Amino acid sequence: MSEEINYSDLQTMLKGLLSGHRDFLINSSQLTAFLFDQLPNLNWAGFYWMRDQQLLLGQFQGKPACVEIPIGKGVCGTCAETRQIQMIEDVHAFPGHIACDAASNSELVVPVIVDDQLLGVLDLDSPNIGRFNQQDAEGIAGLLDIYLQATQVDQIKSIALN
Repeated sequence: MSEEINYSDLQTMLKGLLSGHRDFLINSSQLTAFLFDQLPNLNWAGFYWMRDQQLLLGQFQGKPACVEIPIGKGVCGTCAETRQIQMIEDVHAFPGHIACDAASNSELVVPVIVDDQLLGVLDLDSPNIGRFNQQDAEGIAGLLDIYLQATQVDQIKSIALN
């Protein structure tokens, strides 16, 4: 089950980590490393960016991953299609789940939306069934907002909306 995490403290830490850096590549790499390091029971944390009408692998921490995910397929593709956070207790029960890592059992995917444009998704996987809860969904969305405020989003748009 999920643990109580102090997302307020994590927000303060992330603001400090990203302070003074606006570069998309640096901040994306830092955010995924930060999440992977600070959140218990994760086996993958990373971005998939919109490109050529699909999600393409971006910065991440964990084992090698699926490179392309079609919109509407799997948990990440469903998040992109619906623009809604996907919190999946057991990915093996999710219709059309894409198993990039057989060790992943639960997943939380948050859409990356700027100016009403979907730029990608932030994907977290766990080997634990039921790892994520509503506090995690809200907390990760808040951390993503900090990342977007600290990052030059035009750099993301230049790669994501082609």
